[in-house]
Amino acid sequence: MSKNALVTGVTGQDGAYLVKLLLEKGYNVYGLLARRGSDSTWRLRELGVEGEVTMIDGDLTDVTSLIRAMAVSRADEVYNLGAQSFVGTSWTQPVLTAQVSGVGAINVLESIRIVNDKARFYQASTSEMFGLIQADRQDESTPFYPRSPYGVAKLMAHWATVNYRESFNLHASSGILFNHESPLRGPEFVTRKVTQAVARIKKGLQKELRLGNIDAKRDWGFAGDYVRAMWMMLQADKPDDYVIATGVTTTVRQMCELAFRHAGLNYEDYVKIDPAFFRPAEVDVLLGNPAKAKAALGWEPSTSLEELISMMVDADLRRL
Repeated sequence: MSKNALVTGVTGQDGAYLVKLLLEKGYNVYGLLARRGSDSTWRLRELGVEGEVTMIDGDLTDVTSLIRAMAVSRADEVYNLGAQSFVGTSWTQPVLTAQVSGVGAINVLESIRIVNDKARFYQASTSEMFGLIQADRQDESTPFYPRSPYGVAKLMAHWATVNYRESFNLHASSGILFNHESPLRGPEFVTRKVTQAVARIKKGLQKELRLGNIDAKRDWGFAGDYVRAMWMMLQADKPDDYVIATGVTTTVRQMCELAFRHAGLNYEDYVKIDPAFFRPAEVDVLLGNPAKAKAALGWEPSTSLEELISMMVDADLRRL
């Protein structure tokens, strides 16, 4: 018999790639759809899977809608990818971020506990929880020190997942995912902001790109690789928490160089530093150690940063 999966955040980057993966594995996929005014399903459409997902109206801040979604979907696996996921916005909307990204995860856990405590649960945790880093390479034992309202909210959700696992014996796992990008990334995120600007500059539609701290270092991977890790966690006999990363760190400056070079341009001719894009508290370096995921799950990334950025630039050129 095929399994049923319920995915929150189904219209986001990770949601779309996860839906595609689950459908390929024969799942019946249900998506929690928070009704918004804009076209929110374009990513599913771009991957060719929009019509293959059964949408259920609901919201992470409304536990009654989550209980209903659990009952309707008869979910064997629940992937909580829904969040207010843009770090910059969390400074201007801290309470909303706490409600959606923090309390929202508890609402999902409660709905599982009430409706079907045998359903397996995945929580999308984040490297932003490490924040002011306490070790050169961050793994599952590295202390957390979040530096944004987003990181604080995600840490609440992360520890709630641990608590429900230990208190109610739920098969609940967290993936502490480092930055992961794709052509489906929103343009508010720096990688997509860069690749979109490269495409527009190449086409003569834009003259410069304004960025903040381009010496910040990040561990960037491909979202398509990372959703595979999510699925692998829920197939494991025992629930646990895993760092998912490439183990390679790169500056924003180097990422810009890759993107512009792919289009035959020199980034130094177009990138301008704008103090408006600096954060109140910066996370300078993130570098993950995915050794546990490799040893326990057999997971490792298959896409290099150069391949990823080239893929994103090409996609933005096609869109124009």
